[in-house]
Amino acid sequence: MRHLASACEAIAGTSKKLHKIAIVADYLKSRTHREAEISAIFLSGRPFPVWEEATLQVGGSLLWRLLGELAEKKDDATLTAVYRRLGDLGAAAGEVLPEKDGQGLSVLEVDAAFRQIAGTRGASAKSALLRDLLRRATPLEAKYIVKIMTGDLRIGLKESLVEEAMAKAYGVTLKQVQRANMLLGDIGETLKLAAAGRLANAKMRLFHPLGFMLASPVESAGEGLSYFPAAAVEDKYDGIRAQAHVSEGEVKFFSRTRDEITESFPELPSALAGLPPDAILDGEIVAWEYPAELDQTQEIVDGPSTDAGESKAMNLGRARPFSALQQRLGRKKVSAKMLRETPVAYLAFDVLYAGGELLIDRPLEERAGILDELLAGNTGIYHRATESPRKSETAEGQGNLSFELETQAEEVKVASVIRAPAFRTSSPEQLEELFTAAQARGNEGLMIKDLTSPYTPGKRGKSWLKMKRELATLDVVVTAVEYGHGKRIGVLSDYTFGVWDGERLVNIGKAYSGLTDAEISEMTQWFLEHTTEDQGFHRLVEPKIVLQVAFNNMMQSDRHDSGFALRFPRIVRLRPDKSAEDADTIERVREIYASQPTDKKA
Repeated sequence: MRHLASACEAIAGTSKKLHKIAIVADYLKSRTHREAEISAIFLSGRPFPVWEEATLQVGGSLLWRLLGELAEKKDDATLTAVYRRLGDLGAAAGEVLPEKDGQGLSVLEVDAAFRQIAGTRGASAKSALLRDLLRRATPLEAKYIVKIMTGDLRIGLKESLVEEAMAKAYGVTLKQVQRANMLLGDIGETLKLAAAGRLANAKMRLFHPLGFMLASPVESAGEGLSYFPAAAVEDKYDGIRAQAHVSEGEVKFFSRTRDEITESFPELPSALAGLPPDAILDGEIVAWEYPAELDQTQEIVDGPSTDAGESKAMNLGRARPFSALQQRLGRKKVSAKMLRETPVAYLAFDVLYAGGELLIDRPLEERAGILDELLAGNTGIYHRATESPRKSETAEGQGNLSFELETQAEEVKVASVIRAPAFRTSSPEQLEELFTAAQARGNEGLMIKDLTSPYTPGKRGKSWLKMKRELATLDVVVTAVEYGHGKRIGVLSDYTFGVWDGERLVNIGKAYSGLTDAEISEMTQWFLEHTTEDQGFHRLVEPKIVLQVAFNNMMQSDRHDSGFALRFPRIVRLRPDKSAEDADTIERVREIYASQPTDKKA
């Protein structure tokens, strides 16, 4: 582990990309294949491969307590001061832990310890294992052990650079490495194949999620159609992106972080279980408002239509705001009451694998046709009991057991899997019309996709574009500040802000993006000079600085004393022309909240 930690120090010490790649390549070549395999995972900033469900479940508070326990100077003030200066718990560990004799740990021992910690239940048992691991490590090893555990390596090394280093180390092409890693979702296994000269043997595996293709933002309809002549256009839904893997009746859903999320949505798998064996779909899980009457002939909208005005009517209901879906996230057990009050839908818009064939290299237009065929025979419509359990029938006559509820009541038909409607257009005017219609339906905006584009997992390019506009802006007053992370260590870059409620300021959000480095440096000096209470990493400041912030939407929330929270807030600019008294009020906040599309279920 000391060799890996020393390599990490060297990587952090250079800003040159080629130098970083050379350091990693030399390190990998100097290790056994098994050590290099584990090291590749660690250098990607993770304790385990992306596809593995194993998690350490070790929080920052436990790490903090153990570092205080094991530190050379056993007082919390020293650890706090070091952490404030470095802004990184791993770097703090490297500074406060005592030097020790001996060789320290090997990479394989650290991997074994991580797996033992992940497999152990109970805070005291985990604490004992972690204490032993940190006690055996040298300070430099501990620095990077903690960084890997927290997923915060911060040495200017992305997985893409590890791929380049791997190609250099084993004399293979970068394209071969990227393709294998994309299919496997495991940088360690990719290295194993590269070292053995068997990258061509890499095969996609069901229930090992692929990376998600990502979209780049555009500001206008004209820009949205400037990259390709004709586009497939879909609503941009305010839910969570999810990849559905289906094999012989088994269905699992994975999030963009490649974590399995099936347990949070137990009603969805049955709707996809009837698909032909072995398929991977891409789509969005949204909170959904179903109509009382559901027309079973309209559950699928066939691909892009030839004209935006000729699209088929979609009588399956509408998406609800993200705040409704939030109640379902991260739950291992979903109550019957929640299933009834917050139904969801899976809006499928792409297919990556079907019929035994990986489809990502095919153009979107072909994939859309395949998706239509897949879903045409699987309506996803089933009877959902609103009260007591009973045997139910799908549209195809396959039985499902409804969820256990309290008293028997009439059943309601719902469609839990829906083909996301898509339209074809080459006109900026039609695109604007579609955008207005999407927002009228309560959706964020539009996705604009090149009909000829392949699916590029994990990549953000110009083949997929997203067009959305801020809901509004607010002039707010900064009430508290925090030190930043990464390149913003040592500067106060994270701002909590509020609006006026009568004579007092009530907080409504927090933002850390939008200002230039020069502005942040200037503001840091001002906030240091105008701190009213120093709480260590967090400072209360004189409420005099006004910011203009933009945001996508607003939610009711008990996180802040205003009773509201902004979603995706970002700083537009400083407002030195305004005094704090000129900032917006809670009445303005309520007006903006009321102007959002209504969630009729709320």
